[in-house]
Amino acid sequence: MTQATFALRGRNPDVLTCIANLSNDEVFTPPEFANRMLDTLETAWAESHGGASIWADPEVTFLDPFTKSGVFLREITSRLTDGLATTIPDLRERVDHILTKQVFGIGITQLTAMLARRSLYCSKWANGKHSIAKSFTTEDGNIWFGRTEHTWANRKRDRQVDPTKGGEITVELAGTGRCEFCGANEAEYARGEELESHAYAFIHTTDIKAQIAQLFGADMHFDVIIGNPPYQLSDGGFGTSAAPIYQLFVEQAKKLDPRLLTMIIPARWFSGGKGLDDFRESMLGDGRLRVIEDYLSAADVFPGVGLKGGICVFLWDRDSPGDVQVTTHFKDWPTTTARRPLLEVGADTFIRFNEGVSILKKVAEAEGGKPGSVALPDAKRFDRLVSARKPFGLETTFKGKVRASPGDLLIYQNGGTGYVSRDKVRLGTDLIDYWKVYTGRAAPGTGNRDTYPHKIISTPFIGGPGSISSETYLCIGPLASQTEAESVLSYLSCKLTRLLILLHKPSQDTTRKVYTFVPTQDWSKLWTDEDLYAKYGLSDDEIAFIESIVRPMDLNGAPDDVIDESADD
Repeated sequence: MTQATFALRGRNPDVLTCIANLSNDEVFTPPEFANRMLDTLETAWAESHGGASIWADPEVTFLDPFTKSGVFLREITSRLTDGLATTIPDLRERVDHILTKQVFGIGITQLTAMLARRSLYCSKWANGKHSIAKSFTTEDGNIWFGRTEHTWANRKRDRQVDPTKGGEITVELAGTGRCEFCGANEAEYARGEELESHAYAFIHTTDIKAQIAQLFGADMHFDVIIGNPPYQLSDGGFGTSAAPIYQLFVEQAKKLDPRLLTMIIPARWFSGGKGLDDFRESMLGDGRLRVIEDYLSAADVFPGVGLKGGICVFLWDRDSPGDVQVTTHFKDWPTTTARRPLLEVGADTFIRFNEGVSILKKVAEAEGGKPGSVALPDAKRFDRLVSARKPFGLETTFKGKVRASPGDLLIYQNGGTGYVSRDKVRLGTDLIDYWKVYTGRAAPGTGNRDTYPHKIISTPFIGGPGSISSETYLCIGPLASQTEAESVLSYLSCKLTRLLILLHKPSQDTTRKVYTFVPTQDWSKLWTDEDLYAKYGLSDDEIAFIESIVRPMDLNGAPDDVIDESADD
């Protein structure tokens, strides 16, 4: 055996740079990116172990609990092979030790488990004749896969006649439940053996430590957990609606109490949203999150993958709590790095841009907030003018009449306008006879990619007394006059205003809460960015940052966006 066996990265091309993603839950990590994560891991280990190299320790154990291509395990093995050369001089013995004692994985499907074994052992079977690990007696080796089934719960019930005894009985209706572990829709995921169940073993258990003991041995403990978990499952909703599941993998990994935990996950958790609010609170309150590498565009890491909101890599260090080092990446822009609290004083969300922290503090303090806090006084919060979803109780699919009858209201709806009788409106009646401003609930369409600069919100427009909207739009008001409405409209067109919205906006969905950092103003005048920059004393660098992030807005454009049903609530 020669060292070349473990020089796969040197091949041209590396096979793991060539494989295509199989689905939204099987996004393969590029080898170069996996190695960047390992570099961060190496640094964190050295800082807490007196400069020692993690790759020179024959006792450190690694787990990828959702391995796909096997890239993390392969690159870890390559580094250990070099790092342990002095401790275990014989190459064959060294490799066998690493593969049997230090490196472990759990496949997410049968196919990816075999792919991972091929990457790590050079054979899809760990005990095959071509395997470079010589001590395994099982085909799986240390990369386990077993089909797991969902556990259906909360099925709908019905009263039916008992076909054998007569009389009524209560029965559960098959296909109406959801998995108690991951929330999968039974109608979609109750599958035969010929299809993957997408029930991932790592999260389909109430006792992950017992599960790991059953798979790898009762005395097994992992020092490092690393990987790229499945991101979502279709939840049976409208169109491409999907529920996030990556947070479940993070929570399970923490229960195993590793020294270090690092994963690639979507960045939407920064502000919460669909199924993520509890996870966000848990992460933001965890002082052991020490590194966040934030990528504004997922395509910069996973070419061709449509994932709005970007992705992030985090490093969690069990034994070294403290501030978090935040680095922002976007295309060819210069990266910015700052060490700061994960949760700024007065914030209920992670502030994504390092430059945004100083801007928020200046705005809050100028409006009477506490020094050092990003929170606005309650009386100055613009979000109190913004309606909840369905401001007038009408779905986005609602269509008004084509012709108006006496006393009808004008309705702004998906695709244009219509008319509706006043007596059909049950919600938002206090807004009907006032001026207001409407803006789309969905952000401007940019396909499946995040681009900067962009508009942040759809083009707002004024609605007069006697107007309402469907769920397609949010309503801002009530406003006392057309002058006030025009002032609000000019304010929303300002780049600073829209940056403040962005700092609380995790996805294309623009709900009331994204206006949390936006202050109210004097609505007797039209506003410009120059007015706002001067009012808040922003520096030239801060202004340049805003101008690079936010695109100018043409208020003469037609309403340009409709609601996206797949957006987060």
